[in-house]
Amino acid sequence: MLRRIAGELFWAARYLERAQWRTRLVDVNYNLLLEGPPRDSEPWQALLAITSEVETFGTHHSHADERSVVNFFTLDRENPSSIRRCIEEARANLASMRHQVPTEVWLEINRLYLDAMSWPADAYALISIPGFFATLRERFYMIGGVIQATMPRDHAFDFVETGTMLECADNVARLLDVKYHFLLPQAEHVGGDADGRQWAALLRSASSLEAFRQIYGNAMKADRVVEILLFNADVPRSARFCANRIAAALTQIASRHPQSNAHQVDQDRLARLLDERSAKTVIREGLHEFLTDFQAECAALATRIATAYMTID
Repeated sequence: MLRRIAGELFWAARYLERAQWRTRLVDVNYNLLLEGPPRDSEPWQALLAITSEVETFGTHHSHADERSVVNFFTLDRENPSSIRRCIEEARANLASMRHQVPTEVWLEINRLYLDAMSWPADAYALISIPGFFATLRERFYMIGGVIQATMPRDHAFDFVETGTMLECADNVARLLDVKYHFLLPQAEHVGGDADGRQWAALLRSASSLEAFRQIYGNAMKADRVVEILLFNADVPRSARFCANRIAAALTQIASRHPQSNAHQVDQDRLARLLDERSAKTVIREGLHEFLTDFQAECAALATRIATAYMTID
C-alpha cells in the first residue's frame, strides 16, 4: 500500500475519533450541569485540562466560561483540534483517495463536512446548544456504523482501525487522568449524590456507563471505574480493548507488507503495559504516573507506525 494513502487513512480516522470524543465531552458536561450545581466555580475548565489545551486557550481567552470554551472546543478555526477543524482535516485526508473507502463512507463524512462549514462562529447563535451536540454525537455514531458495515477487512480498514483505536486509547487515558484526580480529593462528597453523578459522567464520556452498571450495578467506586476504563477487554472504549485491536490490526498490516519496517513497530508494547498491572496496583503505585507512561507510549507507537508505514524516505 502506498505510504501516502496509509497515512491519510490513519489520520482521517484519528481526526474523526477526536471530533467524536470532543463532542461527547461537551454533551456530557452540559447534561451534568443540568442534573445539579457544578462542583467548582469553572465547570468548563476540566474539558481544557482533559485535552491539554489550557495554555492554548489562555492565549486567546481570559476566562473559561461556557461560551468561550464551547466556541474554542467546537467552532474555532484557529484551534487545530476544534471539532470543526477535525472534521475538515478528516475530509481533506480522504478527498484525494476516495477510491480507498466505500462511497457510503465518503458521502457521510462529506455531508458532515458541508454542515460543519455552515456552523456559526458563535455557539450562542445555535438554536439549542445541548441539542446540537446530541445530534452531532449521533452523526459520528452513524459514520462509525457505516465504516464497520461497508469497509472490506483489508489493509485500508487496518489503518483506519489503528488510527481510531490509538486515538481512543489516548483519549480515555487523558479523561481518566484528569477526572480521577479531580474527583478523588473531594472527600466530603465521596459516596454522595454529587460524587455519583460525577463518576457516572466520567463513564458516560467514554460511552461506558451502561457497561459499568451491567457489571457492577450502581455502586460507584474508584477502583471499579479504573478497572472498566483501563483493563476490561470487553468494553469498546477501554484502553485494553483498544490495545488489543491495535495489536491485531498491526499484525495484519505486517503480514500484508512483509518488506516494510514492521519489526520496528512492536505492536504489543501498549498491551504489555496493561498486562503488567491491574486497577488496584496502578492506584496504589500511582495512577497519574501510569497514565502518563501510557499516553507517552501511545505517542511513541504513532511515531513508530509512521516510520514503518507512512514516512517517505
